[in-house]
Amino acid sequence: MKDNKKIFILMESILAVMLIILVIQMFLEKSGESRYKIAVVIQNSDSSQWASFKYGLKMAAEDQNIELSIVSTGENLTTEEEQELIRSEMENGADAVIVQPAPGQETEEMLRKMEKKIPVMLVVCAASGEEESSLLPVTGPDNYETGKGLAEELWKDYGKNIEGKVCGILSEDDRSQAALSREQGLREVLETRGVKVRWSVSGSFAEEGENVLKSLSKVDFVAALDDRSAVAAGKYAASNDLHGALVYGIGNSTEAAYYLDTDVLQCLVVPDGFQMGYQSLTELAESLEHKFQRAGNRTVSCTVLRRENLFSEKNQELLFTMSK
Repeated sequence: MKDNKKIFILMESILAVMLIILVIQMFLEKSGESRYKIAVVIQNSDSSQWASFKYGLKMAAEDQNIELSIVSTGENLTTEEEQELIRSEMENGADAVIVQPAPGQETEEMLRKMEKKIPVMLVVCAASGEEESSLLPVTGPDNYETGKGLAEELWKDYGKNIEGKVCGILSEDDRSQAALSREQGLREVLETRGVKVRWSVSGSFAEEGENVLKSLSKVDFVAALDDRSAVAAGKYAASNDLHGALVYGIGNSTEAAYYLDTDVLQCLVVPDGFQMGYQSLTELAESLEHKFQRAGNRTVSCTVLRRENLFSEKNQELLFTMSK
């Protein structure tokens, strides 16, 4: 009887040890897998302007052990197209989504509905209204201050006397909150210092837009409010199709940096795309890990690049992320 009891206790002990080993093994196997999947929906995702942003995403995904899915997209996504892409990613197992909101008031309503199903992080700008009052978390530059900063650089170049000068403004889409805020900041500085904004146009400025830029009335300088516009302005200025106007731009790509290096652009204000990618994904990963912790807003800095400091030691890391 005593022997049977000893055998029973021994068998129970062996089974307990085996169970512990199995649990440990399962835990180790799980820890080697991605815990969550985060999808990213941005406009024209293959564009070089997103290089540093995507590099930041990938580094954060490695650090946070996240499966990353960057959706392949075209230009000028509509609210409906973004909604379908997000739904598709949810069906494919996405636990959260990072979105560059499509222009339009209806986008925020759509994204708020999506947030009831999975966490949503906006990048570059809010869907509508100011970033501070956005009902969804936003990671990106302070677009109003970025526009002001571009105007301040121009003002410095003219010896802080730009009264009577004439400016033109280019943007990819004048309905986006980023473009609206940047133009507001730019105009506040220029117009209070005596500058007249002669025209403000938006578009892709691709082949079908060549005549548009050539036919614009002459101005002293052009302010390009996003990467695509900065590259387009650089291209046409290099061909002398902007009637000698000096070009100041906001951008993130190596193409924009090229026009700065060749002295076509006078100044390039570069929002930190790497940190925008890294912080947006990290915020979402932490909110997924801690269910009652909501992702918060994160503001990234901007760097002012000039031809003379483009390849300085200070800017090497920035250029590296832009070329990834």
